[in-house]
Amino acid sequence: MSWKKEIEELRQREAYAEEMGGEEKVSRQHNRGKLDPRERLKRLVDPGSFREIGKIAGRGEYDENDELVHATPSNLIFGRANIDNRPVVASADDFTVRGGAADAALHRKFVQCEKMAHEMGIPMIRMIDGTGGGGSVKTLEMTGFTYVPAVPSWEDIMKNQETVPVVALALGPTAGMGAARTVASHYSVMVKGLSQLFAAGPVVAQAIGEDVDKEGLGGTDIHTRNGVVDEEVASEDEAFAVARRFLSYLPSNVDSRADRWTNHDPVERRDEKLLSIVPRDDKQVYSMRTIMESVFDKGSIFEMGKRWGRAAITAFARLDGWPVAVLANDPSFLGGSWEALTSQKVKRFAELAEQFHLPVVHLVDNPGFMVGVEAERTGTIRYGVEAMNAVYKASVPWASVIVRRAYGIAGSAMSNAERFQYRFAWPSGDWGSLPIAGGLEAAYKSDIEAADDPAARLDEIKAKLEAVTSPFRTAEHFSVEDIIDPRDTRPLLCEFADLAWRKLG
Repeated sequence: MSWKKEIEELRQREAYAEEMGGEEKVSRQHNRGKLDPRERLKRLVDPGSFREIGKIAGRGEYDENDELVHATPSNLIFGRANIDNRPVVASADDFTVRGGAADAALHRKFVQCEKMAHEMGIPMIRMIDGTGGGGSVKTLEMTGFTYVPAVPSWEDIMKNQETVPVVALALGPTAGMGAARTVASHYSVMVKGLSQLFAAGPVVAQAIGEDVDKEGLGGTDIHTRNGVVDEEVASEDEAFAVARRFLSYLPSNVDSRADRWTNHDPVERRDEKLLSIVPRDDKQVYSMRTIMESVFDKGSIFEMGKRWGRAAITAFARLDGWPVAVLANDPSFLGGSWEALTSQKVKRFAELAEQFHLPVVHLVDNPGFMVGVEAERTGTIRYGVEAMNAVYKASVPWASVIVRRAYGIAGSAMSNAERFQYRFAWPSGDWGSLPIAGGLEAAYKSDIEAADDPAARLDEIKAKLEAVTSPFRTAEHFSVEDIIDPRDTRPLLCEFADLAWRKLG
């Protein structure tokens, strides 16, 4: 009356699943410099925490007596695991089984994988390697018919984007649905030289007259600079590390709150170099990232999207252990001016912070929207207004530090001006509707031309206006709340983080 025979069959089926696409195809995967999906899962999650779901799903082969001879597993492996002791859904495409095509993943298994994340309220990690679409042209011969395109479980993919953190690691060539699954995430990563992403591969591109290889069509140099993908890393292990770190700043879902970490960096720490880091000459640049390292908890800064929209720095960091979203201008790129890509980056990051209830710290040095023919051609003002709208729609606590410039509409997008302004300005603060240098000679043209010494008259006007534009004059009228010693920035922002998280609960 024992069920021993069935348990033995179960163990045999599990053993077949461990073989993946077979020794030859697994070796081919390794020879390409790629880990197989089971190795990837082990390296991504906490040791021993992965419990696979649907391990024996696939296609069985039977003899004339209907006895199992062999089984080829589904090429989607997923299950429940832990990352830093928090539960997640971890999934990996198996390129060794039909190149990761979705028709070998089993429709229901794919659907259940995506549903598990939003229904259980835990983060989703996709390790994508393959097309992930409806299969190859050979599928037509197998099925005997074509189908009207539809994406299984796209509604669940959208729900995950709306409710839980989603990380996508592109770990090989990802085309079609594989590319779409990569982009449908909050944080996406490619491995340089190993990963490529495209709507359709080089063979299809050649059909329209473009002779290009995988790297030239969709390598990291393309997609981490156009905003399609957030990060480029050097190895798969580095991809796993950044995925884990990204998740450490976020809650498990939109109905919970992120964790505070133990802080060993004194709240009252004051960095002397902040007193002189901003040059008096407004044409000289400085390192905003150095300011960030001085202000936030040591070692806590995690930047995302570093290679695109480079006039804006978007990062996570901690203040006295509390996680915050950081938005900052980078004066070393386009002077910090927001162009089209930068504006899209700001919008996306502001919405991410709002979605997952992270307080925002905005370090401001914004000379305005980029100007010129290229800026107009790329629709800068449209994307800039969308970025501003995202800032104004934010309801999370928001603190701004005006480090240097804040000009025009882009400068006004430092925060929602209709809300309480938790804001500090450094003595280097310089603001207005436009820089003086941009309009002075036009505004005083007749006065300067009429002077006996036009150059001296221009210098005289400049000196007078520089006095008027002193940040202290603005503070006299309470048009800026506080001018602070730059060295006090960290203690004051730690105070903000404490109040912000008291409100957020």
